[in-house]
Amino acid sequence: MLMKSILLIGLGKFGTTLGEKLRAMGDDVMIVDKNEEAVNALSSEYTNALIANCANVNNLKSLDVPSYDCCIVAIGDDFQSSLEITSLLKDLGAKYIVSKAATSIQKKFLLRCGADEVVYPDEDIAEKLAVKLNSRKVFDYIEIDSDHAILEIAVPSKWIGKTVVDVDSRKKFGLNILIVKNSQKEPLLPSAEYAFAEGDHILVFGETAKVLEFTNGKHR
Repeated sequence: MLMKSILLIGLGKFGTTLGEKLRAMGDDVMIVDKNEEAVNALSSEYTNALIANCANVNNLKSLDVPSYDCCIVAIGDDFQSSLEITSLLKDLGAKYIVSKAATSIQKKFLLRCGADEVVYPDEDIAEKLAVKLNSRKVFDYIEIDSDHAILEIAVPSKWIGKTVVDVDSRKKFGLNILIVKNSQKEPLLPSAEYAFAEGDHILVFGETAKVLEFTNGKHR
């Protein structure tokens, strides 16, 4: 996996957690916040840290915005600043901008101001919860688009002992099996001859409606 250079603006709970995850994945993260206390608390953990108000265009210019693979605006309590910074990043040639929104209305405005992607944590959590509640057999959910998703589900009891070829999930159910997980072994990319075992979970890609129909169906 190639290391990415990330400019992370905003060190609230969301930004701090995101920074930790990115750093753990080996990315080179530059953290910036106008709150001196927040930056000083984390500066020892990052190679680069700066106390600055990024709504000031000169402060952003000093960061050499185009040099980063991704710029993240993780400000959650000051929407006006989030809009301004997103717009300035776009004007300064940012390669890819991800901005955080607190409402669906904010999400629309941020996209109009230049964000390539807007994360709406409350909405994302709600969507995952809705899917899980719709089927207790869904353990994780990643939306790909409005109609497709990757879901982690338990292997149906009727599949135990059968191979990938035997179940023919793509043809019969519209499910593409990506990975097999089991607490007793490492996750793997299953071959056509892989035989499903008790305790297996599978990551499948397909139409969200079809996967949910499958998890609640009689064939389980």
